[in-house]
Amino acid sequence: MLVPLSWLRDYVDITIPVEELAHRLTLAGLEVGNIEYIGLPADPEMAKKWAMPVSTDHLVWDREKIVLGHILEVKSHPDADRLVLAMVDSGIGEVETVVTGAPNLYPYKDQGPIDPPLVVAYARENAEVIDGHKDDGSRLVIKPKKLRGIDNKSMVCSEKELGLSNEHEGIMILESDAAPGTPLQDVLGDVILDIDLTPNLARCFSMFGVAREVAALTGQKVNYPSLDVVAEGDTIDDQLTLEITRPDLNPRFVAALIKGITIKPSPQWVQRRLKLAGMRPINNIVDVTNYVMLEVGEPLHAFDYDILVERAGGKAPTIITRTAEPGEKLTTLDDVEHDLDPFTELVADTAGSLSIAGIMGGAESEVHKESVNVLLEGANWNFINVRQTLSAQRERGTEMVTEAGTRFSRVVHPEQARVGVVRAIELMRQLAGGTVAKGIADAYPALAPVITVDLPLSEVERALGIALTQDEIADILVGLEFGVEKVDEQSLLVTVPDHRMDIGFVNEPEHEDIADMIAHADLIEEIARIYGYDRIPNTLIEDALPPQRENTALIREEMVRDLLINAGLQEIVTYRLTTPEAEARLTPAGAKSDWPELRYITLANPISQDKVVMRHTLLSGVLDILVANARWRDRLLMFEVGKVYLPVDGENLPDEPGRLCIVMTGKRDTPSWQETSSESVMDFYDLKGVVETLVGGLHLADVRFEPVEHSTFFPGRTARLVIEDRDAGVLGELHPLVCETYELPEQPVLVAELNLDVLQDAMGKGHAIRSISNFPAIYQDVAIVVDEDIPAVEVETTIREAGGSLLRGVRLFDVYQGEQIGAGKKSLAYALTFQSDEKTLRDKDADKVRTKIVKMLEKNFGAKLRA
Repeated sequence: MLVPLSWLRDYVDITIPVEELAHRLTLAGLEVGNIEYIGLPADPEMAKKWAMPVSTDHLVWDREKIVLGHILEVKSHPDADRLVLAMVDSGIGEVETVVTGAPNLYPYKDQGPIDPPLVVAYARENAEVIDGHKDDGSRLVIKPKKLRGIDNKSMVCSEKELGLSNEHEGIMILESDAAPGTPLQDVLGDVILDIDLTPNLARCFSMFGVAREVAALTGQKVNYPSLDVVAEGDTIDDQLTLEITRPDLNPRFVAALIKGITIKPSPQWVQRRLKLAGMRPINNIVDVTNYVMLEVGEPLHAFDYDILVERAGGKAPTIITRTAEPGEKLTTLDDVEHDLDPFTELVADTAGSLSIAGIMGGAESEVHKESVNVLLEGANWNFINVRQTLSAQRERGTEMVTEAGTRFSRVVHPEQARVGVVRAIELMRQLAGGTVAKGIADAYPALAPVITVDLPLSEVERALGIALTQDEIADILVGLEFGVEKVDEQSLLVTVPDHRMDIGFVNEPEHEDIADMIAHADLIEEIARIYGYDRIPNTLIEDALPPQRENTALIREEMVRDLLINAGLQEIVTYRLTTPEAEARLTPAGAKSDWPELRYITLANPISQDKVVMRHTLLSGVLDILVANARWRDRLLMFEVGKVYLPVDGENLPDEPGRLCIVMTGKRDTPSWQETSSESVMDFYDLKGVVETLVGGLHLADVRFEPVEHSTFFPGRTARLVIEDRDAGVLGELHPLVCETYELPEQPVLVAELNLDVLQDAMGKGHAIRSISNFPAIYQDVAIVVDEDIPAVEVETTIREAGGSLLRGVRLFDVYQGEQIGAGKKSLAYALTFQSDEKTLRDKDADKVRTKIVKMLEKNFGAKLRA
């Protein structure tokens, strides 16, 4: 928000340097991003002292050389049709002749003395100004020279030559009663604070709001303008009816009526203030609505009253606030037609919609240059509804970015509606003439409660760590316009002012039980802001620390991350929001999906069209990341740990189980300077090895892999991970048709989606460890022939069970199928490691165990030793 100090000073005395003021505002939460000087010199030393950014490359108006001049007469140039001679009184006691080509002086040419004189910006000899004939901002120093035979040593200036704007079509003609020779700095010089306001500071989106902060920080009082209205017309009650259908969306609607106005440009002081605040002047009526919005913080809208009467069939109009009807459309002031959502709140009449509530008015009923009678609206709107409407229009491609929407989407107190209307209707009368109708139409069905808070002084000290006296706390709160009453020596009864909606604000009824706690925190924050965060010393907390409890789930989750990163994978984080269509791509067209058929948790107000539901799986988002990176890298190993959101019948909240997703593709080996790396690509067994590394690092027992079929995976290259007889997820090669859908490279893509909760449950609180034996090991091999459909993992489990404590290691090193062992058979060769902690084993000890293993395999699987 741009805050000109010349405007701010109307409401509060500024008693400290502007750089210090900016510093204090920043520490209080109103961050000043830049200080812009207009015509005035910056003070780099003060800026450095208070660590504030300032603009120093601007044009400084010399107090002696750039002053006010009065043009007393305009004469023709004797030798140039496009030049005139301006006779200027600059306060030196004699009239000077200035040669100029300003077209806005032509109407005064040879018309005799001008009464009253034209007040202009006058640059004397040797004054530095902007070169108006160049666009690069270069400057020139005014020197005496002849212009078509006439001596000229000064200049009457345009806005561009003074660095105010790019306007160079004519000179600036000012509305000022200052004497000639008055330094221009004293008339137009200004300082603008560019304040970056966060959404929680909605109360400060106005000059009143900033003035209140300045007053509280510097010990001043806010000087509010009069809200008296000269109302001499017929009563408004017979000329307007208000009807509010949804008080929850429109708590209050206020209107005033003025008749017989004249549309014309606003006075210069209004236009200048609007420009300095970043707004474009339009006409006196529209400018007043914008001016009061910037001043009070209450957005307003002006309707052409005659159009409303015409729409009502010549009768007094009825203004109705309601939500949009199915298929309803509205063309707004910017000539954009908007499709309206059923939840969008509207201002309407009996003939249809007039404006989008709290955001933008409609084109049909806008004030125009022929308007004579104006109905002024000031209302209050539900901030969530305004946000929903803004978001929906943005998604539809008809985005509306308005000052009104910015304010209403951040909460404006209903009491400000009447303040804004009363202030604006009187300004309209002063600037546009006309007669104001007696009375104010005010429908207020959802009365805002007066919030009072019992604030214990002990709570302030507990939260801030400093002991402030009761008077110090009361003074700070009174400075912010809170009502304060001393209940006893240890507490204050605080009444929240009617421009604040951020103290003890509870939007959800289920949170009302903690409203006092919220209000205490809000008030203590106010005390700390104004007292000064920089004045609060660093102290150790004196409260008792809460009992420290181990977050087991987080610790185990971090173990999973660490193991996968050590295995060479990179962690990614994807959006938890997606679309059903995005997850449907995981199933090949025409195939029956093996993913759970559950409804989605749908967002009521999605931020974009590709983020409308909560995800059921991590895999879809991870594959999107894989696609984005596969174009640039030929080897990718990534994983994500996160939640999925599965609805539960009869419950308001979904189940949120943890998931682990792994994706791998590309070359098996990383490039090496030794040039011995393989060009082979990763396959199922690389992924299986990563999963085995993970479960091994987590010290999980009773783990096995079982073949399984899944619609997303390549048939025959898919396995299910089973831990303690619980399904822990699926892993394998991605189905070629799914790869084609995602436009992935033509190479194996290995993915796994595992149940993180099952992994964590199986971890337990610890695991057994074994000391390293001091005795040598014996290594033997065994090769057996079994039916080809017997899983190797079952064979290995039997070997371990039969081997007992002396069998320390089992490793499958060869699988063979061929004519030599017969059809339907396969040979499995295992390397066995035998070792004892008590003695050196002999070959016969190992042979005895090996024989037992072979017998058990023969019994369980009909296995035969391979010759």
